[in-house]
Amino acid sequence: MQDITVQEYKSRLDAGEKIHIIDVREPEEYAEYNIGAKLIPLGQVMSMQVDEIDDWKNDELIVHCRSGKRSLQAGMMLETLGFKNVKNLVGGMLAWQEMGVK
Repeated sequence: MQDITVQEYKSRLDAGEKIHIIDVREPEEYAEYNIGAKLIPLGQVMSMQVDEIDDWKNDELIVHCRSGKRSLQAGMMLETLGFKNVKNLVGGMLAWQEMGVK
């Protein structure tokens, strides 16, 4: 699994790239603040309930959480499940908010 910085992710978004990204935080955290990623909580990933993103197995998939720790776990599980190009958003939402992005 590779890392991607919030700056790199933001510039790719600004360039109009269509990027697959999932948020592995809990629904309450997502409701409080999110960047539009698909919500699939870590528990769901760890119990292999990811059928809804099966068609992304060969695409780049960015995983994020609050700080980057849960997304690292989720990314490792997704690789075990056959996802080929998983990237962890370093620093997660904390880094995103520090960057001052709304």
